[in-house]
Amino acid sequence: MESPKKPLVFAYYVTGHGFGHATRVVEVVRNLIQVGHDVHVVTAAPDYVFTTEIQSPRLFIRKVLLDCGAVQADALTVDRLASLEKYVQTAVVPRASILATEIEWLKYIKADLVVSDVVPVACRAAADAGIRSVCVSNFSWDFIYAEYVMVTGYHSRNIVLQIAEDYSHSEFLIRLPGYCPMPAFRDTVDVPLVVRRLHKNRAEVRKELGIKEDVKILIYNFGGQPAGWKIKKEYLPDGWICLVCGASEGQELPENFMKLPKDVYTPDVIAASDCMIGKIGYGTASEALAYKVPFIFIRRDYFNEEPFVRNMLERFQCGVEMIRRDLLTGHWTPYIERAVTLKPCYEAGTNGGEVAAKILQDTAFGKDHAPSKLSGPRRLRDAIVLGYQLQRVPGKDIAVPEWYTHAQNELNIRTPSPDNNVILSSSFTKEFEDLEILHGDHHGLSDTIAFLKNLTELHDLNNPGNRSMQHSREQLAAAALFNWEDEIFVARAPGRLDVMGGIADYSGSLVLQMPIREACHVAIQRNHPSKHKLWKHTQARQHTKERGPIPVLQIVSFGSELSNRAPTFDMDLYDFMDGEQPISYEKAYQYFAANPSQKWAAYIAGTILVLMTELGVRFEDSISILVRFPSFLAGLDIAPRDLALLCQKVENHVVGAPCGVMDQMASACGESNKLLAMVCQPAEVLGLVDIPPHIRFWGIDSGIRHSVGGADYGSVRIGAFMGRKIIKSMASECLKSLLSNNTTSQPVNGVNSCEMEGNGMNLLENEASLDYLCNLSPHRYEASYVNRLPEILHGNDFAANYVHHDDSVTVIDKKHNYAVRAPTRHPIYENFRVKAFKGLLSAASSDDQLSALGELMYQCHYSYSACGLGSHGTDKLVELVQEIQHGKLSKFENGTLYGAKITGGGSGGTVCVIGRNRLRSSEQILKIQQKYKAATGFLPFVFEGSSPGAGKFGYLKIRLWSGSQLK
Repeated sequence: MESPKKPLVFAYYVTGHGFGHATRVVEVVRNLIQVGHDVHVVTAAPDYVFTTEIQSPRLFIRKVLLDCGAVQADALTVDRLASLEKYVQTAVVPRASILATEIEWLKYIKADLVVSDVVPVACRAAADAGIRSVCVSNFSWDFIYAEYVMVTGYHSRNIVLQIAEDYSHSEFLIRLPGYCPMPAFRDTVDVPLVVRRLHKNRAEVRKELGIKEDVKILIYNFGGQPAGWKIKKEYLPDGWICLVCGASEGQELPENFMKLPKDVYTPDVIAASDCMIGKIGYGTASEALAYKVPFIFIRRDYFNEEPFVRNMLERFQCGVEMIRRDLLTGHWTPYIERAVTLKPCYEAGTNGGEVAAKILQDTAFGKDHAPSKLSGPRRLRDAIVLGYQLQRVPGKDIAVPEWYTHAQNELNIRTPSPDNNVILSSSFTKEFEDLEILHGDHHGLSDTIAFLKNLTELHDLNNPGNRSMQHSREQLAAAALFNWEDEIFVARAPGRLDVMGGIADYSGSLVLQMPIREACHVAIQRNHPSKHKLWKHTQARQHTKERGPIPVLQIVSFGSELSNRAPTFDMDLYDFMDGEQPISYEKAYQYFAANPSQKWAAYIAGTILVLMTELGVRFEDSISILVRFPSFLAGLDIAPRDLALLCQKVENHVVGAPCGVMDQMASACGESNKLLAMVCQPAEVLGLVDIPPHIRFWGIDSGIRHSVGGADYGSVRIGAFMGRKIIKSMASECLKSLLSNNTTSQPVNGVNSCEMEGNGMNLLENEASLDYLCNLSPHRYEASYVNRLPEILHGNDFAANYVHHDDSVTVIDKKHNYAVRAPTRHPIYENFRVKAFKGLLSAASSDDQLSALGELMYQCHYSYSACGLGSHGTDKLVELVQEIQHGKLSKFENGTLYGAKITGGGSGGTVCVIGRNRLRSSEQILKIQQKYKAATGFLPFVFEGSSPGAGKFGYLKIRLWSGSQLK
């Protein structure tokens, strides 16, 4: 940078989250001061982070905390609820005083430009003070916190909206490599890696530390030694020494571990090391890339920056993931051996600090670096829908790195959507000459054929000569998963479109579900432990077992690279045993919950425990799974209904999701182009309902990810079970009063006793023993209970009066207020609506029929909202359907679309739409798709078409042949 015409004053705000932001700020600030500018750094980080690198009177440090980042329960786990609570106390409650103080201070120092990494309120303060502002970061807090809102509840969304609004006041974002989606910023300018410069070379560092050149160095960099982590000598291979950053003074270390001083200049030590182990952060990742040091990383739970930085590391051959369990138990050697074989290949610029400083200087002098293309308000409409969720959906209109998009395309996340779902068997045979189907039929399903093709590609990838940098880590892991010369089982389970019924399933409602075209495929192989192909870290764990090879479960899940979950999972199957019996579901829940990045595996591995517990199956063989239910591996013939009920046990007890059973039943028992009619008491299939040829259903994805494990769904379920318990109690008390005062005709608890004679008494008896809410008719609910149910009830008050809500899969928080009346009313009326809907489907085709079906769907949608399970995105989609339905053109054309509703667990997700089965209707759906994108920035995916359920599909048994076998 050239010296400026005149010195400028910069106010540089640094987030309170860890030291990583402060260390990268150092490099930008150093370049600004070097050319003669004054920089006032607003930070809560220790002074030495800045003063060890910058000794200048032009550096001013002001110790203030204006945000809190993510609160960590330990070095690897973020406490999502505590993070939002602390942010509220740090930045929301005192917001007015913070703004007043910062505005006054910025004017006092006569700041020419405000820079933020990446404190939200700094941008708003700058705007109110009439000063331009710029952000410098690879992520923003609205993106990080949006994931936490899914846990804390929809009411917390205002935190995210406020943060996004604050960011919109900055002129543009200087975006660092490994960046997350950040739609709140109007414009962006990309710069190279910001990396701290080196002070000493490798030889100098080793000499100071007294380490010979032939000794291998591992640097242990977690930002502090967590209490309770024990380190042993045997964790390291022979000939290695480990340098520990941030160890406490009282921490005792083995002889091959060495403490580093608290204020050590870590870039020098990293560059002098042969390998690094730690948690992913921008600072450590950028320095590993810049100095070509292989990085063994352990995932940090619930911090959504990581998938993007992690993919950058792996893209440039610089990262190896270690399972948390192996970190804590000392199985480090296989990871270290793997890491040193890497050849880090990042060759792009590392002068991002200098480049960013020049941009900031030019901006302060008045230069416009990024002319605005989109206004802030447009980018901020419905911030949740904009796509702050971690799992990105194809078509989302947000900025994502080119290499990240490429990786997504490689993974084939979305099933292709051909015009015809049937492919001729002859073309299959021609394309897969090295694959033999020994049992079953692919039914001509294009997605199944695509999955089989994928297996043949993985088979080829098993040859190291066929691998390249373009292959993802999960693809390489899958290629090494199977003994390809042995039999592999393939199963398929479709998703489902919740046409009617939804959350009323857990209250015993009739539901109507349609299996959709999109499906999950699973490849499974079973082998004797001595023959099982094991990943290296699994082998290392086996060597510690005295009884020789033991059965192991290994799982690879495609699509993990687009989320913050590990792509692989492995465990010893004996971990599911407690002596001669399977472990309890509670222990299994705790087992998987201990590592949230691998909690997804509970959905798959939990099936094995459920088979062991419920059916007495024992697995002596090892199992490899590339992500249906592996019952055929145990030689079992399980009916689809029973299969669904077993799967529900997995979700309820092992995963901990308080869902009903309609999803599993639709996926297992459904048939193509039919609605599965089922009464959820617990899972009685009434039959399959033909969809009339003049009617069609679509699903439109709002882009808002929902979860049945989220707080809102669980609270609504608890409220419904509270309502049932209260109704039973009221009916019981009324019955007792009538039996003891059978001569009176005065009203008892609002119910007139003369109505209780004969059949009336039977009604009360039934209601006093009400097993499902949906067995209470709407007129009885209105006549006797609606006005006596509380709108809201405190958990402690309920427990004091009723003890328990009689739901085995949810727990009442006695400190929490629960809505009761709306969650109780919903399933009672929804059951009635579904019965009416089913009856109307068989009525004569008419506009009145379609209008009535649509009206029932609308009523369901608004009932969800009354329960607190709505969302801005799904409301917007329903509103767009109504605009078309009630438009002049639609009336002139005798209507096309007739109704829509939110589906499943609510709080986001997909909207189901009903309309006439004609081309014009499909055109209207596409119009809604484009209007939604214009309003929110998100292009929704449209689900249409149907496919057979898992029971109808059955399973395939296949064998892949190598070239030599074919000859």
